[in-house]
Amino acid sequence: MKHETIFDKPYDPKKVEEKIYKLWEKSGFFNSDKLPKTPALPAGRQRLKPKIYFTILLPPPNITGSLHLGHALNATISDILIRFNRMRGKKTIWLPGLDHAGIATQNVVEKELDREGGTRFDLGREKFIERVWQWKKQYGSIILGQFKKLGVSCDWSRLRFTLDKKYSDAVLKAFIHYYKKGWIYRGERVINWCPRCQTSLSDLEVEYKEEKTKLWYIKYPLKVQDSRSMIQDYIVVATTRPETMLGDAAVAVNPKDERYKNLIDKEVILPLQNREIPIIADKAVDEKFGTGAVKVTPAHDLTDAEIAERHSLPFYQVIDKDAKMTSEAGYLYFGLKTEECRSKVLEELEKLGLIEKVEDYTHNISLCYRCRSKLEPILSPQWFLKMDELKKLAIKAVKSSKVKIIPKNFEKIYFSWLNNVKDWCISRQIWWGHRLPVWFCQNQTGRIPNFQFPISKQIPNSKSQTSKPIENSSAEKFVVSIVQPRRCPFCKECKMIQSEDVLDTWFSSALWPFATLSKKDLKNFYPSDVLITARDIINLWVARMIFSGMGFRGEIPFLKVLIHATILTQEGKRMSKSKGTGVDPLELIDNFGADALRFGLIWQSMGNQDIRFDGTAVMAGRKFANKIWNASRFVINNTNLRMNTNNTNKIKPKTSAGKKILSQLQKTKKAVEKDIENFHFGQALHKIYDFFWHDFCDVYIEKSKKQLQASNPQTSKILFYVLLESLKILHPFTPFVTEAIYQKVKPKGSKKMLLIVKWQ
Repeated sequence: MKHETIFDKPYDPKKVEEKIYKLWEKSGFFNSDKLPKTPALPAGRQRLKPKIYFTILLPPPNITGSLHLGHALNATISDILIRFNRMRGKKTIWLPGLDHAGIATQNVVEKELDREGGTRFDLGREKFIERVWQWKKQYGSIILGQFKKLGVSCDWSRLRFTLDKKYSDAVLKAFIHYYKKGWIYRGERVINWCPRCQTSLSDLEVEYKEEKTKLWYIKYPLKVQDSRSMIQDYIVVATTRPETMLGDAAVAVNPKDERYKNLIDKEVILPLQNREIPIIADKAVDEKFGTGAVKVTPAHDLTDAEIAERHSLPFYQVIDKDAKMTSEAGYLYFGLKTEECRSKVLEELEKLGLIEKVEDYTHNISLCYRCRSKLEPILSPQWFLKMDELKKLAIKAVKSSKVKIIPKNFEKIYFSWLNNVKDWCISRQIWWGHRLPVWFCQNQTGRIPNFQFPISKQIPNSKSQTSKPIENSSAEKFVVSIVQPRRCPFCKECKMIQSEDVLDTWFSSALWPFATLSKKDLKNFYPSDVLITARDIINLWVARMIFSGMGFRGEIPFLKVLIHATILTQEGKRMSKSKGTGVDPLELIDNFGADALRFGLIWQSMGNQDIRFDGTAVMAGRKFANKIWNASRFVINNTNLRMNTNNTNKIKPKTSAGKKILSQLQKTKKAVEKDIENFHFGQALHKIYDFFWHDFCDVYIEKSKKQLQASNPQTSKILFYVLLESLKILHPFTPFVTEAIYQKVKPKGSKKMLLIVKWQ
């Protein structure tokens, strides 16, 4: 007797996926606390934790974000690992969360205010923060709903946000910890400044874009003519930014450059400013650039600032935080935008006959990684985290193999940055974020000194990469404390004012592996087993989490770092929504189903560093889901079995076909296990596909049809057993269709779910 038809034909993911996800959530099995009990750890055998517990932390997406293919690939890989290990009986936790994304979120809300005809300054800090929280409540969790559409099995009961009270407390304690160790200081350095976002940025938050411009060759008259020199009365420097020459402090040449040996220590008259500046020798100068002689503008170039420190040069601040010229630039240029000033400077130089020639030139310009505006290097008092000791922790963790980066070749990026890292500028001049636990004396400063423009500042000679800290100087009196001091220790009478600055978002997200976990979870789930991430944040996030884990917990934060492929267009270019080259994963889910998208992404993940995304793989995934559905439909409708065949001991195949399919099944299952454990997800999926579609459907099911007509009970058992085992193997990759089928074939009234069926 055959079962009644319980399968629609064809498979329709729209009728299945939302219902199945609600079923999973209702079961509570995403929560490790509600999973079937696991044997307790033997006393004193804590190193066995990875065998019993399995942890992944979701890289927290920005609250401004929406699901893109990179997110989808990352989440699919994580979900495969979580589902696989959950089915193997491990206590699994996939902890989700959201990042407050300081600059990005503030920009979004400021744009809303701009459309309304206002600014954040019209609201004031307190009201503006309230407005951002309203925005977060309304829009901030959209991406989490999009992740659910993909089928991710995160433990939503443990959802974290980087501005949660407990998380914020951990961030402020980290600041205090570093400060007490003498690793956080306030100092004046040339930093990357975004005129649009009105904040500083760290070196890793800078993006670069190729730009076609001009290279101007400008004559700098010598103060004293040198008849022995090849250059008689001037030295020519080449520059792409003539407007910054107003802040020049020197002309530099390479000490090995024979052309200029007789001019070193001589002086030139800076055009337009009529200021006497020296010709110095420094190894940082590229002899092949321009004439080999370069202008040194310490307050507006990071390399020039380092040269200035080595030679005790003054810093002339000629560009302000709005990218306009300061009074130090001179009355002719004061208040002009940098582009306007450039035109004016070139006009004046042309009149004086000081432009020797102009060439076409292509170079990289620095952009804000959030708003894509041009950055201005400017001298500014900021808060910095010393990296000398922290980088040692991060380097040691990977060199000792306590943390393994996979593929190994990405270690080069990791070590290259750490070996050349500079102190981290951690303060930001925005309002949304973790406000610095720093309190200033009002009577000593008159205001909160977060942004100043020192004029002709003399920097002490220093061999270090950082300038001399100015903390607690006569200009600034402050206290570092989480709570406001009851009494000002300086003037004894004022109410101290908290710093306006907030911490770099990456400072807080560096604590993600442990600041998200409760005390109980820290014992069981820290360190996590694997971090899955993209290569573009190896240094922004991965390295910082490693030294934070070592510094605060005395342990590595994760055992392995898996760097997944970057998804590109078929032409090999980065996807861009603005350029119309982006692919919306939500549209693919709507058109083909989540299983199809997951299949398409993993099918193309064959270990290459990049994936040239091919949408036909998603269509193939849709066909495969339908094949699974139809094969299951055939088996169920042609057997009298309903989940009562659980092992091969009861199956004794009498035909060579039966023996072969069971052998192929076991071989495939072992190969898939090995591939998942080694993070070869694409290879695993190809093997499952070949087995199910070809070995099982094309060969065995076809051969079984005659035997079913003869009512062969062994054939029915083999069909049913291979189907159930195949559903288990397929589940981590295509969870919706496999769970939907499982729910149709399980005993009536059973609450069992494929989600937690034992792998073996």
